[in-house]
Amino acid sequence: MPYKAETKRETIQSLVDAVVEQVIAPSADQLDREKIFPKANMLALAAKRLNGILLPEHLGGLAAGYTEFSVIAEKIAAHCPSTGLVYTMHIEAADAIYRHGTEAQHQKWLLPIQEGQFGTTSTSERVSGGRYWINASRAKRTPGGYQLDLEKSFTTSSGYADFYVVQTGSPEADAADDLSYFIIEGTDRGISWGEWDALGVRGNHSASLTLAGVRVPEEDLLGGEGGGKMIIEHSVAYLLGLGSVWTGLAGGIVEEVTAYAKRNHHQDVNKSLSDYQVIRGLLAKAAIQYKGLTAWLKQLRHDIDLQVQHNEMLAPSTQQDLLAFKIHASETVNDIAQIAMDITGGYGYKIGKLERFYRDARAGMVMGPSNNLARDLLAKQLVGLSNNLWEETST
Repeated sequence: MPYKAETKRETIQSLVDAVVEQVIAPSADQLDREKIFPKANMLALAAKRLNGILLPEHLGGLAAGYTEFSVIAEKIAAHCPSTGLVYTMHIEAADAIYRHGTEAQHQKWLLPIQEGQFGTTSTSERVSGGRYWINASRAKRTPGGYQLDLEKSFTTSSGYADFYVVQTGSPEADAADDLSYFIIEGTDRGISWGEWDALGVRGNHSASLTLAGVRVPEEDLLGGEGGGKMIIEHSVAYLLGLGSVWTGLAGGIVEEVTAYAKRNHHQDVNKSLSDYQVIRGLLAKAAIQYKGLTAWLKQLRHDIDLQVQHNEMLAPSTQQDLLAFKIHASETVNDIAQIAMDITGGYGYKIGKLERFYRDARAGMVMGPSNNLARDLLAKQLVGLSNNLWEETST
C-alpha cells in the first residue's frame, strides 16, 4: 500500500529504527571482529522495502527522495558503518540503473530488490588510484554484446553482491572520458575477488574484483556506449551516502562517549567523569562539531531533493558542496573519535565499541576521492581553473 506523502518520512524513519534496533546494532561488534559481511542486515532492510528507497512503487520501492536515503544511511552508520557503506553502494547502483537504464533493465535488475537482492558499483582501478573515474581497462565488442577482462581495486560487497554495475572504457575509446557501464550478474563464473582484511569497516568487503572473459549481452549495457561520463556526472547517492555515513558515525560516537562519561566513576574522589570540567569541555566540543555536521547535511540533502525534482543535473554549487561535505564529514568524525579516545583513555583503547568506531572513522578520508585529491578538485573549481575530471588525462 503506498504511503501518504505527509507521513512517508516518519514511517520510513520508524522502519529503519526498528531494523537498526532489532538486527543491525546487536550484530555490529561480531560483524567487525569476525569480518562478517552484513547480508542479514541487507535482507532485513529489504524486508521493509528500504533497499528500494529511491525506486518508484511499481518497482517495489518507496518512491522517497535523497533526504530519506541519507537519513537511513546515517541511522545505520551510528551503529554499523560497514552496513552503512554496503547500503550506500547498493543504493548508488540501483539509482544508476533506474535513472539511466531501460524499462527492460528496470524489470530485470530492480524488481528483485524487493525480494532481497542487492547490488554495488565497481569503478576504481589500481592504475589511477583514488581517481575512480579514470579506467585503463576497455570493453571488447563481441557478437551480440561485449566481453570484459579487467581488475578493479576496491569494490564494496565484492563476492556478495547479486549484481555489479561496472565502469570501464568504451570499446576503441581514445579519450579518458569515453566510458561505459555494464550490469553484471553476480554469479557469473568469470568473476573472482580478493580478501578484505582492513583496519576498519571490516564487514563491507571492499576487496578487489576481477572479471575474466565475462560476456555481457547488449541489453545489459547501461546508458549506451560512452554514457559513463554522464552517469558519473549525474551521480548523487555516492558522495551523499558517504557524508551521511560519517555523520551518522559521529553521532554514534558522541552518544556512546557521553554515556560512558556519565556512568563511569572515580571512586577515590566519588566523581563521575562528567563531574570534571575538562571532560565536559571535550564532550561539548564533540557535540558542537556533530551538530555542525547535521545542520550542513540537512541543508544539503534538502537542496538536492529540490533540484532533482526540477532538473536532471545538480547545480555546480551543489556538486561542490557534496564534495566539500565528504571531506568535512570524514575529517570531523576523526576529530570526534579522537576526543572520545581522550575522554575514555585506556578503556576506550581496549577492543570494544569505541575502539571499533575509532578504526572505522579512519576509512572516510582515504575513500575515493581521497581527501587530499578531493580538496584539489574543489580548489580548482573554486578558482576557475577547471571542473573537468578528465582534462589532464584526455587525449
